[in-house]
Amino acid sequence: ESKIKKGKTFVNELSTNRKSRDLLRFDLSDTTDLTNSIASIYTTLNIAEDDYESLILPLKKIMLEEDVDTLVLGFPKNMDNSLGKRAEITMSFRDRLIEEFHLPVIMEDERLTSVISNNVLIDANLSRKKRKKKVDGLAAVLILQSYLDRL
Repeated sequence: ESKIKKGKTFVNELSTNRKSRDLLRFDLSDTTDLTNSIASIYTTLNIAEDDYESLILPLKKIMLEEDVDTLVLGFPKNMDNSLGKRAEITMSFRDRLIEEFHLPVIMEDERLTSVISNNVLIDANLSRKKRKKKVDGLAAVLILQSYLDRL
């Protein structure tokens, strides 16, 4: 069982930009309270599609500055629990993160997090334009919060 002893835990959410398929978003959330039990948005990194290697340097910088000791990676399973192409890409990226950072990488089910995020933002009366900018970051927070709630 993985416990957070010190530092911070980060989660990412990889998702294709619906308007332009050549971009992926990498949203980072962090635990900012003293008990490490409440997730919040940290930052969003945009990368060219499938250019995951370009994330290593900015992640390294964040992880050193924030004393990260665990990564939580959104795991895009299909609704029937099967694994598709995006899940395979995510598992490869997980392996790269482990190789680079020598830290635990937790794979957290991300099914329905975007739907839940959209519903929360609709309830908050955010316009469609504002929701589009916030939905992936909120989904990343939900992924991390799901992990933290089990600790």
